[in-house]
Amino acid sequence: MTTPDPPRPRGPGPAPSPAPPSLTRSPFESDTFTSATFVTTGRGPLLALAAVWLLTRAGMLVLFARDSLGTGGVGREVRTLYHHWYGLFADGTFPPNDPAWQYPPGAGLPVMAPGALSSWLGYTPAFVLLALAADAAVTLALAAADRSRLTHGAWYWVCALPLLLHLPLARLDVQATALAVFALLLFKGRSPAAHRLGGALAGLGAMVKVWPALALIGTPRGRTTREAWTAAATTAAVLLAVLALCFSDTLGFLRQQGARGVRIESPGGSVFALARAADLWPGTVGLRSGAYEFVGPYVSTMGHLLLLLTVIALGWLVMWRVRSRRWTAATPLDAALAAVLLLTVTSRALSPQYLVWLLGLAAVCLTSRATVMRPVALLLPPAAALGSLAYPVLYADVVAGTPVGLAVVLARNALLVAAALLAAHRLWRSTVSPVRE
Repeated sequence: MTTPDPPRPRGPGPAPSPAPPSLTRSPFESDTFTSATFVTTGRGPLLALAAVWLLTRAGMLVLFARDSLGTGGVGREVRTLYHHWYGLFADGTFPPNDPAWQYPPGAGLPVMAPGALSSWLGYTPAFVLLALAADAAVTLALAAADRSRLTHGAWYWVCALPLLLHLPLARLDVQATALAVFALLLFKGRSPAAHRLGGALAGLGAMVKVWPALALIGTPRGRTTREAWTAAATTAAVLLAVLALCFSDTLGFLRQQGARGVRIESPGGSVFALARAADLWPGTVGLRSGAYEFVGPYVSTMGHLLLLLTVIALGWLVMWRVRSRRWTAATPLDAALAAVLLLTVTSRALSPQYLVWLLGLAAVCLTSRATVMRPVALLLPPAAALGSLAYPVLYADVVAGTPVGLAVVLARNALLVAAALLAAHRLWRSTVSPVRE
């Protein structure tokens, strides 16, 4: 059985000469990460990467400014809802009895952060600027961490994120994804300090969007897991305590989670969409908790079934961790992508911005030559493109249940379910199944 944290050799004898870090380890696996590490990858690919990033992000900004695709209003959430929440935070309270506030307390941080710039820039431009800064930070980290000169992970992120159009600039998901990406890259390092910092970032991310906690599922057994998990729990507890002292109604989001129903874009909702199209289900679509959900018979049963599937997915992940025999440098990355995919497709809500998480985790996987998630990563960009057709381009058709709207959502969900099953299969086969001679 391979030990993920092997003991260091003791006794006399000269230590082997380490190979140059630029040839054998990514910068995040080195104890000394400086800007010089970018030089080893060559300036040409990095300049091309920067040019494409600038071009695509300029296009996303134009789309955000116009905000006229489909039903429009993608940026309305920032301009009105987030700005409204910011005012409540300034008064010292989390949104009270607001059905749209369904986030952990840490999500208040990216909502409040634009306030530091809003006095001279305005709240909405400041929010977009910080989202772009998080996007750029992810790009730089992926480029620095990639082993190859082609920076596959960074190119994947830079080219795939615009498939979601301007949605990433108008939600909190790029910021949460950045925390998970940084945590996973730090877990690739050998320094205990890197493991603790990665755990702290995962804990902070969990307080923003919950799912970044799954970055911890694949940490190697032993010292790495103890260091990372302890740091994550400590960070989350300290942040919760600070927010509870500074704001009222900190845990109010728990009341809103229970009211969440089966949303029209989720895989569970696709069952009702098909049944409604075939005149086999008499329910309707209603606007509840800030989103369109199915209303009618069996919806509550479907919600409980999806919750059961989520529990089963979590149980499978625990069983995988207990039974896994082999760890590689890519195992923490692969496990995080598989875990988030499984919990995404069993969710009662599978909003288009969830693809930001998956694209970020797939990009991290592609920074390692040992990853087994390349086929999974190929399924996600078309799912993102279909998600953009579902919202905002054809959202009116999705709500109305027209054949076009139904086909787009079904195709996207089929790709995501296939990606989740494939990711689970490849993770199990690479770490648990016996190696055939």
